[in-house]
Amino acid sequence: MYLSRKYFRYPLFIVFLSIFRQAQGVGQVIYAVNAGGEAHTDTNGIRYERDPLAGKIGIASDYGKRLLIGRVPANDQILYQTERYHTSTFGYDLYIPGDGDYVLVLKFCEVYFESPDQKVFDVVLNGEHTIVADLDIFEKVDRGVAHDEYVPFEIHQGKLYTNGEESEIQANTVKVEFIKGYKDNPKINAFYLMKGTIDDVPKLPPSVSQDVKNPDLPKLDLEDLEEEEISQTRPRSLPTIPDAYEPEEESSIMLPVFIVIGAFIPILFFLCRL
Repeated sequence: MYLSRKYFRYPLFIVFLSIFRQAQGVGQVIYAVNAGGEAHTDTNGIRYERDPLAGKIGIASDYGKRLLIGRVPANDQILYQTERYHTSTFGYDLYIPGDGDYVLVLKFCEVYFESPDQKVFDVVLNGEHTIVADLDIFEKVDRGVAHDEYVPFEIHQGKLYTNGEESEIQANTVKVEFIKGYKDNPKINAFYLMKGTIDDVPKLPPSVSQDVKNPDLPKLDLEDLEEEEISQTRPRSLPTIPDAYEPEEESSIMLPVFIVIGAFIPILFFLCRL
């Protein structure tokens, strides 16, 4: 698809495309990009365009190709192995065809850092709405694991509504920005915009790290557990058994001698009187 020259009147960091496709099994996909990578059609039939920011802003990276990405089929790992990051805030402008419900699906994967609190950033929609705050991908799912953020919003008569907030949109355009924070650089692996509701979006399966971090699981108190084990292995009451190796008390040894002497004295006295 060729773009009209009027689209290039915007600054280089803006991408203004109008792409309509009906993906298989999902809502109407308006725009999809494989950030930092080439065009790709995923297992859901969504066609991702080659990153239009190539050579214009930010840095494209395929460092993630060193890893096998968790939670996604082999065919879709490329969406999480390539990325675009920037040393400053950057973003994409998305064309909105009209009023209705929309969902923005943002795809992330930490492919470089091996601990949390290294890459932390926000995502802002339409310049006013923080739709993802303090995103730490590693802390969410660990390294080399896919993580998607689902952002539903509504467009009605020139206004955008999300999370109980509203803002004006200009020229049927909504901007999504990845905000440079105090921890490393903001990034995006892939994303798509679809017309529909959150129920129309194919979801990733749960990750192992999410199951381990489930806050609903009861916490064990190790001290209580040890006391319970001791109480189960220790008899509550047993009869006292004398120690065969413990020396007997002197009084118990001399008692028979005293009895014999006590009985012999009367007999001796009687014999003396005879």
